[in-house]
Amino acid sequence: MGPQLGPKAASLCRGRPLLLLWVSALSRCVSSPASPSPSLGPRIRTSYNFGRTFLGLDKCNACIGTSICKKFFKEEIRFGSGLASHLGPPPDHLPSYPANYSDDSKTWRPVEVSRLVGKQQSDISDRRICASAAAPKSCSIERILRKTGRFQKWLHAKRLTPDLVQGLPTPFLRCPSQRLLDRVVRRYAEVADAGSIFMDHFTDRDKLRLLYTLAVNAHPILLQIFPGAEGWPLPKYLGSCGRFLVSTSTSPLQGFYGAAPDQAADLAYQLLGVLESLRNNDLNYFFYFTHVDAGTFGIFNNGHLFIRDASALGVIDRQEGSQTAAAGPEESQDIFSCLVSGCQAELPSCYAIPETQSLVLVCRQVLPQLLQGKFPSPVQDEIDAALAQCGEDASPAPEVLGAASRLKDILRPLRTCDPRFAYRYPDCKYNDKF
Repeated sequence: MGPQLGPKAASLCRGRPLLLLWVSALSRCVSSPASPSPSLGPRIRTSYNFGRTFLGLDKCNACIGTSICKKFFKEEIRFGSGLASHLGPPPDHLPSYPANYSDDSKTWRPVEVSRLVGKQQSDISDRRICASAAAPKSCSIERILRKTGRFQKWLHAKRLTPDLVQGLPTPFLRCPSQRLLDRVVRRYAEVADAGSIFMDHFTDRDKLRLLYTLAVNAHPILLQIFPGAEGWPLPKYLGSCGRFLVSTSTSPLQGFYGAAPDQAADLAYQLLGVLESLRNNDLNYFFYFTHVDAGTFGIFNNGHLFIRDASALGVIDRQEGSQTAAAGPEESQDIFSCLVSGCQAELPSCYAIPETQSLVLVCRQVLPQLLQGKFPSPVQDEIDAALAQCGEDASPAPEVLGAASRLKDILRPLRTCDPRFAYRYPDCKYNDKF
């Protein structure tokens, strides 16, 4: 028998329909103190109380039916003693916090629960939604969003088309193609059947969940439609609930700025390879970052580098091109356009994005901190010169790309082949590709 809702929560939920997935805080009421480690001690029965603060909505069972809630209910996601036994939202300054995941109750692996928006953004978002309907501070957010013109169009749509997402602020949707949106529908993991480009198998609530996620932060959508299992440099998606996401555990690249020279060279070499794969891939999508920082990239425990935060990742379809329909400000701007940013924010055309944008950002803001002062002269001088040219946005694209290629050539022999780099060991002993 699975965990049950607490008595108060159960009474609130009785006879009420399931609601939209939407998280502003995570609340877990534990009937017994948490065990020090999920793998130690007897299994502890827990009760869960998903209160209003969990989703910013009106009912306690708002996220039941989503993949993340099923995992919590089946106790596949558990928290160690590092957090309080009565688990509320993490402190506002923490973008993520650790947990453990198991699908057989025997083998546990570390995961992290990440905020898709900050606490302040969540509060502003809730106030904007209520204000858009001249409602008081506290209102039924789902009811208001259901009445919007955009969602009414979603309700009657059989297929997700560019006009339905126009005006949403995430870089992912700046210039969507029909091919990209069909991929979203086919691979959306929060529906029972995601094998069709048509949304006939979506319930009204499924459509609202997807719309809200796309409007707030497309990171979990990117993890679903470009999975790491297919070679994309992204962590594994384990479930999301509106404002929170559960994915495989990560270590931010910032924590490796003081790494040994051979490890720094290895990570920098991988990062340049990731950017190359985003520019050129078999699906003919061009991925670019609108900004990067130390938390954008992360490291798996086997030393493999990947994109830790894809919220600033835009996608341009080189094969099909953009099919965004022309619309006036009144048609493209609505409450969904300003849930986490200014309502009137103007984004540059996707066709104005240079091919080298991500390279310039990384060479200017990330790689210098990773590689600075790590190597003896003249190697360090060569690295610094290549970084300077690679990070110059005024340089022609061939010069930037050439500098990045030279930098990879310099870094390649600086990498060592030993068990610390498990993602390529022992293959590196027999194949210089690694």
